[in-house]
Amino acid sequence: MKSYLWSRYKEAKRVTKELVPSIMSNMLNPDAIFSNNEMSLSDIEIYGFDYDYTLVFYSKHLHTLIFNAARDLLINEHRYPAEIRKYDYDPNFAIRGLHYDVHRALLMKIDAFHYIQLGTVYRGLSVVPDEEVVAMYDGSHVPLEQMSDFYGKSSQGNTMKQFMDIFSLPEMTLLSCVNEYFLKNNIDYEPVHLYKDVKDSIRDVHIKGIMYRAIEADIEKYICYAEQTRAVLAKLADHGKKMFLITNSPSSFVDKGMKFIVGKDWRDLFDVVIVQAEKPNFFNDKRRPFRKVNERGVLLWDKIHKLQKGQIYKQGNLYEFLKLTGWRGSKVLYFGDHIYSDLADLTLKHGWRTGAIIPELRSEIKIMNTEKYIQTMTWLQTLTGLLEHMQVHRDPDSQMILEEWKKERKEMREMNRNFFNAQFGSIFRTDENPTYFLRRLSRFADIYMASLSCLLNYEPDYTFYPRRTPLQHELPGWSDQLCTGTFRIPFLQETVQVRDVRVQA
Repeated sequence: MKSYLWSRYKEAKRVTKELVPSIMSNMLNPDAIFSNNEMSLSDIEIYGFDYDYTLVFYSKHLHTLIFNAARDLLINEHRYPAEIRKYDYDPNFAIRGLHYDVHRALLMKIDAFHYIQLGTVYRGLSVVPDEEVVAMYDGSHVPLEQMSDFYGKSSQGNTMKQFMDIFSLPEMTLLSCVNEYFLKNNIDYEPVHLYKDVKDSIRDVHIKGIMYRAIEADIEKYICYAEQTRAVLAKLADHGKKMFLITNSPSSFVDKGMKFIVGKDWRDLFDVVIVQAEKPNFFNDKRRPFRKVNERGVLLWDKIHKLQKGQIYKQGNLYEFLKLTGWRGSKVLYFGDHIYSDLADLTLKHGWRTGAIIPELRSEIKIMNTEKYIQTMTWLQTLTGLLEHMQVHRDPDSQMILEEWKKERKEMREMNRNFFNAQFGSIFRTDENPTYFLRRLSRFADIYMASLSCLLNYEPDYTFYPRRTPLQHELPGWSDQLCTGTFRIPFLQETVQVRDVRVQA
């Protein structure tokens, strides 16, 4: 059996190596638009946009600014130790979509089935051993009642907070750094208070205008100038599409940013502009009326009977918006980067079509297109198939070999994670399953892409068709499809033969 199993292993290696060139000849396009739901752009008459990380992208300097400003607020206003200033922002520590256990002060990655990916649980800046995680959670599953609420928040007894916003990357890093300081210095503290103080400090960086003033003062440092943003808007305008902007950012901030990336005439491209909308409340609260903002940024008291082109409006609510514009249903496509605040209510309650902007997508696809990644993943999938089919051999020698293969598989999984982020891996996958982040993305976004510039690659009547991915019971496993002839066919036969031998015995 030893020689037999190792011969199958070597044959699998050989076939996998031969497959890599053909896989590499069919690489993914980082500038493609991906579809969760069939949608034709010919049906879309009105395009809506968020502002931050949708129309405008920020440089790496912004997250450092947010981290440093919130850290200083912790020290100056919440009386945290000044020594936490020794911690700097690490852009490579966290990824979007992670969960934070507020009571245990643990940052982790959870899959679509509420299972924690072991090896990705961090207390402070240190990984928590798997056996400790299993002991704390009585396994690795997080019950539904402990998960965050609909918008990813920790509230009403829920202990988990999910970080879905790109702006939350410095928040996760600051949480981890402050936890690290207290743990390293044996300081007794209440994790819930720490979480609230960090959350409030990050919020105040926005609310108190610290971030807005810094960006306006040095706009070239913080905003990534993108000529393609204007090209996208101009293309839609040329094809007679109506456009609107709904953002939580303030008026002067948006105006300066849009003038920088689009031009002084940016308002001419939009039929409606709404600032400080307070999404997601904007989509649910029927009580708040719109107010007009004049050129000096002053709020006017006039009752709003119509949303006029070239004007800027503040607050309001979607129900009044629909009443004043008549823009309803699937003829509207709205783009945003926050899956909960921007997209969830629109698709669930109002029937709009939705597009998610996922900047991380471009870099992850580029990694997936590398030869090293393709080699690793192809062999990992083949080895998994080999393990699945050869587990029918129960003798001690065979089991010893299977344990070796399992060890190799575990090491390759860790290698795969390191391709993306050394601590947490890809934002879209755990070891095998989709992440909780991807589950929500698939539910609330009809299409998703790295940036709005991807729209330039498609005609205005293009139809997006989701790929028909096989269900588990529809086709043989992926690793079986890789292999042909004598390598693939005996798997099923071998299982049957072993069962027959057992029955006869």
